[in-house]
Amino acid sequence: MNEQEYAGFWIRTGAALIDSLLILVIVAPIISLIYGSEYWLSESFIVGFWDVVLNYVLPAIAVIVFWIYKSATPGKMATRLVIVDARTGEKPTTAQFIGRYLAYYISILPLFLGLIWVGIDKRKQGWHDKLAGTVVLRNKKPEPVMFEG
Repeated sequence: MNEQEYAGFWIRTGAALIDSLLILVIVAPIISLIYGSEYWLSESFIVGFWDVVLNYVLPAIAVIVFWIYKSATPGKMATRLVIVDARTGEKPTTAQFIGRYLAYYISILPLFLGLIWVGIDKRKQGWHDKLAGTVVLRNKKPEPVMFEG
């Protein structure tokens, strides 16, 4: 019995929402301490140095580090998803992970079509997956029940 399948649009969206909430819970209080409540009312796209570091650089580094060490972000781990090389099924290279992250920008530019593509493609690959040579798999195998003793 095959215990893995390509991860579809909605499960991946759920994983992304979990990741976004985790980042928000970590970054929002720090941003508020640095910039105060005015930050949330500002119409500026970028408020300052720490805004860029905490909202763009830190999340990018965190995502890539999780991918390198776990082949998944916390959201993907919670939903039992894993990123693998599309040809071999093995762990992707660091270059693939970095390319995959950068390819997200290509995927979102034309009205998020590259992300929506996950729901259309037979292998459930978004454009970022296709460009990086990766697929996202969902583990269907149930977790074993464990008791002490």
